[in-house]
Amino acid sequence: MWVLHVDLDQFIAAVEVLRRPELAGLPVIVGGRGDPTERAVVSTASYEAREFGVRSGMPLRTAAKKCPDAVFLPVDKPAYDEASEQVMAALRSFGTAVEVLGWDEAFVDAGPDADLARATALAHAIQERVLARTRLHCSVGIGDNKIRAKNATDFGKPRGTFTLTRDNWWAVMGDRPADGVWGIGSKTAAKLAALGLRTVREVGDADEERLAAELGPTMGPWYRRLARGVDASPVDPTPWVPRSHGHEETFQNDLDDPAEVEAQVRRLAVLAASDVVEDGRPAVRVRLKIRYVPFETRTRSTKLAEPTSDAAVIADAAASLLERTDRTRSVRLLGVAAEMADPQ
Repeated sequence: MWVLHVDLDQFIAAVEVLRRPELAGLPVIVGGRGDPTERAVVSTASYEAREFGVRSGMPLRTAAKKCPDAVFLPVDKPAYDEASEQVMAALRSFGTAVEVLGWDEAFVDAGPDADLARATALAHAIQERVLARTRLHCSVGIGDNKIRAKNATDFGKPRGTFTLTRDNWWAVMGDRPADGVWGIGSKTAAKLAALGLRTVREVGDADEERLAAELGPTMGPWYRRLARGVDASPVDPTPWVPRSHGHEETFQNDLDDPAEVEAQVRRLAVLAASDVVEDGRPAVRVRLKIRYVPFETRTRSTKLAEPTSDAAVIADAAASLLERTDRTRSVRLLGVAAEMADPQ
């Protein structure tokens, strides 16, 4: 089996530059309403901005300090949705299975008869077709399974390809830090480091029973498999279905009044409920996200008594979660999400 992982280069920034060609070559930062004096985070940064240390998720104010000459633009989700649909249509035009992972990335099955040469040729053909149809560049990871293809992509950026297989996995990945593997995040890497496992090779060679005992019977062995690049899952073309709908807001002024916090939670819950109704599946659980000043985030959730699309019920459930928070602290962000029942 040969799998390709297609990843659009600096997708959001690239879409914005297509609309504003005069921005080509300039440091571009997209986030919030495009005002670096407001509270918001970076959604994406062009490669030129990344050279100054700007990264996704960074507060816009911090990004402005690192790159004061950057062009700041507001998030335009409909434009990115449209561009993403064009890219995925180009991928599907090759007639093999496509598994969409998000706006800007997807797995592509190279086909049942593919060998490395054919998979590589397909990777280049995909880059050419995506560019011709959308004017967007992409990088492609080539692998003998999905995990290796996904990890290969970073080595091909930008606008290139890279191949990872069982034969070169350890040579390329072995000495990288544990969180250099897709699926192992910084928090998990810290737990692994506490066990003396800091590199991909060390995690891959670790005793499975020890990992199960320390990190759980499911996740412990799973991290070991990730570190070894082991994966037998097929490319799944089943359309992506959202598990939840949510809304969150970063407030430009801290919320100090508990009554105002509750009012905002209810407002966000009603917005989430509206999306639930539009989706056609009832909510079964409600999640609350609260970020205190200066930047401490907590989440709380509750299972609903029965599935519902009733905005009042969802709002009441969200507001009830505030009882499990610190009502004395100032709040800078709130979010409410309604998790939905699985599609029938």
